[in-house]
Amino acid sequence: MNRLNTNGTRHAGMGRPGIRNIGIIAHVDAGKTTTSERILYYTGESHRMGEVHDGAAHMDFDPEERRRGITINSAATTVHWRGVQINLIDTPGHIDFNIEVGRALRVLDGAVVVLDGVAGVEPQTETNWRLADRHEVPRIAFVNKLDRVGARFGSVIASMRERLGVQAVPVHLPIGAESEFRGVVDLVHMRALIWDRDDASQPVLEADIPAELLAEAQAARARLLEAVVEQDDAALEAWLRGEELPVDMLLRCIRAGVRKRAFVPVLAGSAFRNRGVEPLLDAVVDWLPAPGEREGTAGVDESAERAPLAALAFKVVADEHGSMVFVRLYAGRLRRGDSVLNTSTGRMERAARLYEMHADKRIEREELVAGEIAAVVGFKDTLTGHTLSDPKHPVQLEAIAVPDPVIHLALEPRTKADQQGLSKALQSMLREDPSLRLRQDEESGQTILSGMGELQLEVAVHKLHDRYGVDVVVGRPQVAYRETIAAVAELTHLHKKQTGGPGQFAQLTLRLEPLERGAGVQFESRIVGGAIPREFIPAVEAGIRRAADAGPAAGYPAVDFRAVLQDGAFHERDSSAMVFELAAGHALREAFLKARPQLLEPVMAVEVITPTEYFGDVIGDLHRRRGQVRGHEVRGTATVIDALVPLKEMFGYIGTLRALSSGRAQYTMQFDGYQVAPQTVAELAAA
Repeated sequence: MNRLNTNGTRHAGMGRPGIRNIGIIAHVDAGKTTTSERILYYTGESHRMGEVHDGAAHMDFDPEERRRGITINSAATTVHWRGVQINLIDTPGHIDFNIEVGRALRVLDGAVVVLDGVAGVEPQTETNWRLADRHEVPRIAFVNKLDRVGARFGSVIASMRERLGVQAVPVHLPIGAESEFRGVVDLVHMRALIWDRDDASQPVLEADIPAELLAEAQAARARLLEAVVEQDDAALEAWLRGEELPVDMLLRCIRAGVRKRAFVPVLAGSAFRNRGVEPLLDAVVDWLPAPGEREGTAGVDESAERAPLAALAFKVVADEHGSMVFVRLYAGRLRRGDSVLNTSTGRMERAARLYEMHADKRIEREELVAGEIAAVVGFKDTLTGHTLSDPKHPVQLEAIAVPDPVIHLALEPRTKADQQGLSKALQSMLREDPSLRLRQDEESGQTILSGMGELQLEVAVHKLHDRYGVDVVVGRPQVAYRETIAAVAELTHLHKKQTGGPGQFAQLTLRLEPLERGAGVQFESRIVGGAIPREFIPAVEAGIRRAADAGPAAGYPAVDFRAVLQDGAFHERDSSAMVFELAAGHALREAFLKARPQLLEPVMAVEVITPTEYFGDVIGDLHRRRGQVRGHEVRGTATVIDALVPLKEMFGYIGTLRALSSGRAQYTMQFDGYQVAPQTVAELAAA
């Protein structure tokens, strides 16, 4: 039995100098931040392991994160392993802060998906997985917490295949189960890696595979080879001839498959007990792609450091000293003091200072090169999703999608002093988090803050007090309803007004048709023969969309319908774009009321994990909340309930759930879609 050195000499044939831009993504409480903390320790970035439960994690440095014991903001750090610079982003696991995951995945080249060894694939795992699919991010998986009661490595693999629809390929087998978990069988090198103590300062032990696991390991390696050899012609030919594949060839096959997203290698460990972290770091270096090894962004050649600058701003952090903008460089170089063009706004920006980030610590840099992720101080008007480029060679990169809010909160300043600071504080927070929205209610004069969930808005209110010293009176959360139609309607509207001066004339025939959920608002013009001049058509569409946003029936934005401009008439002198826009808005409101308007309410996918003895009470409460139970399953000693519940009925649910289960049950929820609300709810919402 030999001690393995953890300074980066293993797999030397595959390691190459360069960069890896990776993220850690997971469902809340899967051990994501603990895994990040262990990575900091093993790479020498920190000499003391911070623990989430102690409120001392390096990556959760925001006071609100430490108070709640969860990740709220994505945190970036830079570590080095085997001569490779790893730019690491630790992302939140709670659905309310999913914007942080989305914008991180937009700029990353690879991701480590952490799964709970007991729970397996959970709702936020699926959501994050779909986000990674959207951005075509290669992934490896790390099954964590294998030392816990009920942990089953094989069950997690099965849940990945079933719920994620992915070819999950184990490269490890656990040695020992639950509290006896002490190591893994490395199927690539066919050896055992043993952690005989929880002491992270002790190197991992290399040993022969235990005799009782040898047959299982040989069968698992055969399945591994079968899954990966087709990625390399030489490897496939050697495998078909029955030859033993060299380790470097097998590593090359796995790397090629990960880059193509043909399969996902799955590793095993327990980050909290310091088991499995070194092999995970090796996998990041060996298998996840370097910048330029994926398809380029918007045609930019990522490998060309001498190319004109192309960078994407993906996160803004604001404080009392100004804003710090996190950027990913896709091409070129950025030097301290450079002036660059913000292609999204058309304005010039100056990079006053450049920083390499280490959680809440900064190291000043003179220059950044293509492939790096870093922070810039000095940009005044740059926001999330903006493109920064060489003024002489402007490019526009794909922006970052921001989800629509589903919940609103009314805010009122507690004092006059608070009133002066509230607007400035909210604008600063909106720069940081584009999923927050702000508007003034015209009737009540209240400030309405909108977001993705109760927790996000609760954190925002705490931030107003703790960071900006602003106290507010908070109203009851409000639901983001929508309106739609259930029938086809058609009408002809005439807008005619004659005063002493020029008159106003516009006539149009509008047809409304219902569409499926999620279709949005569609506009189609069927005008022929110049019944309405071509230059007025865009004004008609603008009037329809403005009236739809204002809420034609109950005052909520209208969605999921098609407006068809069938016919119309105009006057040579009295018609204008403005008049047609006004007429279109009136026509939409009239037609909408004839098309059987309906109210849509947001519905949440809710997963409740409860001890079995409370199952009946929890199910009964979900039914009382108009919930639709889609199924349930036994997971260890608990029962997992999957349900769809209107968001309106979920306010304050955590208190009820704790009371029903003596504080032992927990739940997560995420937005599922909009459904037609019952008449009683529609009447209350319209009141």
